Amino acid sequence: MSMGLTFPLCIALGFFLGRWIGGRFGHPAIGQWAGLIWGISAAFWELYKVNRRMAKRDAEELKRLDDGKGPHE
Repeated sequence: MSMGLTFPLCIALGFFLGRWIGGRFGHPAIGQWAGLIWGISAAFWELYKVNRRMAKRDAEELKRLDDGKGPHE
């Protein structure tokens, strides 16, 4: 999933799920804030994972180029 969709989906899902769960326990405001924090954390965790995956791929590509091989050899 693209990062352009991941961020808003994680944040919105966290917000609304937190509000719903908080409402079930009688504290929707606390639930929505907890869910919002959870959603933002999940979005940044996904960004971190994508960044690590891209850095690894870039390092492998640089190694191949330094070895004198083409991009797809």
